[in-house]
Amino acid sequence: MSETTNYEEDVSRDEAADLLQELAREIRSGGTAEVRVGNKMLTLSPSSIVEYGIEVEERSPMLGGDREEITLSLEWGVEKSEDG
Repeated sequence: MSETTNYEEDVSRDEAADLLQELAREIRSGGTAEVRVGNKMLTLSPSSIVEYGIEVEERSPMLGGDREEITLSLEWGVEKSEDG
């Protein structure tokens, strides 16, 4: 089974940086990571090695106006506990 939770909102530049720092602190902390997605809190279990990806898209004015987008991805395998 696969479940996806998405959330988008307009925030200030400082708020965006704060949200990224909060995510970084959770991932760095070891063990589980509490990640806020909108008004929902998810508990994730990052492994010690994660796959990191970054994609940058720069759109020209000919495609509907100047716009830039960064997409970050972090992916890891979840280790099963001995009782699960």
